[in-house]
Amino acid sequence: MTRPASSWRIRSLGATAAIAAMLLGGIAHAEMVYRMATMGEPKTLDPHGVSGTWENYVVGDQFMGLTTDGPDAKPIPGAAESWTISDDGLVYTFKLRDHKWSDGTPVTADDFVFSLQRILSPEQAAEYASLLYPIKNAEAFNTGKITDKAQLGVKAIDPETLEITLEGPTGYFLELLTHYTAFPVPKHVVEAKGADWIKPGNFVSNGPFKIVEWTPHAQIVAVKNPEFYDAANVKIDKVIYYPDEDRNEVAKRFRAGEIDVATDFASEQIDFFKKELPTETHIAPYLGTYYYVPNLKRKPFDDPRVRQALSLAVERDAITDKVLKTGEIPAYGVVPPGTGGDWKPYEPEWKAMPYADRVAKAKDLLKEAGYGPDNPIKVELSYNTSENHKRIAVALQAMWKALGVQAELVNREVKVHYDALKQNSFDVARAAWVADYNDPQNFLYLLETRTGPNNYSRFSDPEFDKLMIDQGQTADQAARMQMMQQAEKIAMDADAWIPIYYYVSKALVSPKVEGYVDNAKHIHRSRWLTIKG
Repeated sequence: MTRPASSWRIRSLGATAAIAAMLLGGIAHAEMVYRMATMGEPKTLDPHGVSGTWENYVVGDQFMGLTTDGPDAKPIPGAAESWTISDDGLVYTFKLRDHKWSDGTPVTADDFVFSLQRILSPEQAAEYASLLYPIKNAEAFNTGKITDKAQLGVKAIDPETLEITLEGPTGYFLELLTHYTAFPVPKHVVEAKGADWIKPGNFVSNGPFKIVEWTPHAQIVAVKNPEFYDAANVKIDKVIYYPDEDRNEVAKRFRAGEIDVATDFASEQIDFFKKELPTETHIAPYLGTYYYVPNLKRKPFDDPRVRQALSLAVERDAITDKVLKTGEIPAYGVVPPGTGGDWKPYEPEWKAMPYADRVAKAKDLLKEAGYGPDNPIKVELSYNTSENHKRIAVALQAMWKALGVQAELVNREVKVHYDALKQNSFDVARAAWVADYNDPQNFLYLLETRTGPNNYSRFSDPEFDKLMIDQGQTADQAARMQMMQQAEKIAMDADAWIPIYYYVSKALVSPKVEGYVDNAKHIHRSRWLTIKG
């Protein structure tokens, strides 16, 4: 395969530097390169503009929030070396460690104030800003109800001290701060370069790596950031991210030794991989939900009878056991089991019905809604490029055909697909959510009215919204869980989603990779890895 010229130049420069070192009497160590298939092209490298797991793999290596992901993806001190929490749980005071941006400029509390004001400003139009609504006045500022950014609950006490005030006790707040929405961006560079600050020649970061090349749909290259506070313990010199969505092609490249980690693989290959690559095949529990979302703003999906009929006709066990075969759990609700500790997943009353009876009930519901052989429902069933997604879409198409529903399959590249979801430009579409932090709120907030574009179905229910606001003001964890259980029932009784299954993570990991720890978030920061040989 022909490599981009820019990649060759970087490689050449590295070789020249190594030769020079030897000529000067030094011994240059072999460059340690880590190659990862991320399965999707990033929309941007700006942490305030991304929203996908495939983007997180890249952006999360470049930046470090106040807390950060440890080897097991659990939160550890990041840009903040310590913190205190007020007795009422509302005020967090962070002491920043002495560290620098990749251009040598010190990272200060002002950078964090600037960054949180930036992502929450209406002008930024960050799709993920609502994740930060636990911060005092964040929602009001983000929605334009207040315009004075000084009223946002974020304050620099001094260059090394940051104070964040919350709307209510938020038990998951420290874990939330590991997420890219809370990453700092370099104030001095953003103000000087504007939107061009993310271009490789301008790119500045505070994490263990920094971007030096981005060839769209080919590769992104990052090198170790020498200014990173813990650079001495970062073993990898260069990371190459491959955005290829073709799982089968990625698997071929993995077997050929061209890729060290593939963050996903096609489920139909599971038997082959378990037999031929048992050590390299990683399957682990994963806090994620795979679902189809009906557009409640389009007919006939605005009719709850139609939505329930479509959900009734989905034979989830057949999809998990016969199509996927990798241990996924059939899903009927939003939140995966065990989230936040001991979450009990939602189950509809009809779950125990024989499948034939469910299909019969679905037909009756459609007839009641005015649809049948003489007036069939026609639907575009959209999914993003992946053999797994295609196979599930084909299965749904066949299941719905038994109801007289005519489903046309529409395949889109991942960025285009999710742009359509956010713009509410679809009939029924495949979607998925993987937890940013281990709390049911991170799933349920997707159905809040105030969530905006990430509420793909545009579900809106005042009782649901109130329960979700109230749980955020409640310190009692048991009471919070009860409120969110009630909220999930409201949304699922309305069939706001058509859940398909709860995830397991699937990855191919070369034996050369050391430090890779299976975890429920499926996050494996390059900082913690080593490549042997």
